[in-house]
Amino acid sequence: MQSRKELKKQKKTKKKWKYLWIIIGVLLVGLLIYGLYFYNKLNDTVDTMYTPLDSDGEKEDEIKDRLSNKDTINVLLLGVDEREGDRGRSDTMMFLSLNPDTEEMLMFSIPRDTRVNIPGRGEDKINHAYAFGGAELSVQTVEEFLDTTIHFYSKVNMEGLKDGVDALGGVTINNERAFSYEGHDFPEGEITLNGDAALSYARERKQDSRGDLGRNDRQQKIIDAIIQEGMSFESFTKVDSILTTVGDNVETNLQMNEMRQLFLDYRGTRDKTIREEIQGSGQTIGNGWYYVVPNEEQQRIQSVVEEHMNKK
Repeated sequence: MQSRKELKKQKKTKKKWKYLWIIIGVLLVGLLIYGLYFYNKLNDTVDTMYTPLDSDGEKEDEIKDRLSNKDTINVLLLGVDEREGDRGRSDTMMFLSLNPDTEEMLMFSIPRDTRVNIPGRGEDKINHAYAFGGAELSVQTVEEFLDTTIHFYSKVNMEGLKDGVDALGGVTINNERAFSYEGHDFPEGEITLNGDAALSYARERKQDSRGDLGRNDRQQKIIDAIIQEGMSFESFTKVDSILTTVGDNVETNLQMNEMRQLFLDYRGTRDKTIREEIQGSGQTIGNGWYYVVPNEEQQRIQSVVEEHMNKK
């Protein structure tokens, strides 16, 4: 038979466990509520961003098959400098190819002054495609130039880039060339940038001996840093501000289920980035200055894309 002291101790232990289960229950309910809130907030943001292209219907079956089979997916990122009353031009065109078999991401920028054939418009600078026909014509032009399919696109307002970086709490990059621009100093080595500094870092090209190519490298560094920071655990604590910023500044033809599949099946590709650079030379043709890519170089970059997509 248990003593009074033992019974009292047993009651205290039961009471402690009772409080513990209550606390656990409250935490679980809180997490469930937060999860539902997060899911609804994410759904609202995706609905706000969703801007399909006329050509999406033609690619629908191919995209479904590729996502289902975990085949390589190509994405075009458009950084657009928009002004009031003007559609603007694509200040940045970045091609990403995600191969989950090799867990590699092929990444390169297309210099904005590259002379290409714009469907229905003829020879012109590639960044003019956006001014002529928005994301639709930009995608068509890049597809023709690279002889491949763009499965998804994302258009980002460059002014909104700084809001996105600030929402993440800044990004850290390794800077290879010290310079100053727009009131910001960028020393060599590892530096952390807020949104305003990141935008300046991505835009400067006048002081760079490599011009647009140097700027393209810096833009890729910023994109890389945003991807890495965005996938970190700490970013989940900033979900409200991140989603609000994304919803206000991004347009894409990605839908919720496609984003989910990319996150689950393709996120390993961010760990290994293969960088390429399109070689060409500056030439004055007529009254304009162009970045002219020789046919041999265009064929080389097309082969790089094709080999990456088929690599197992």
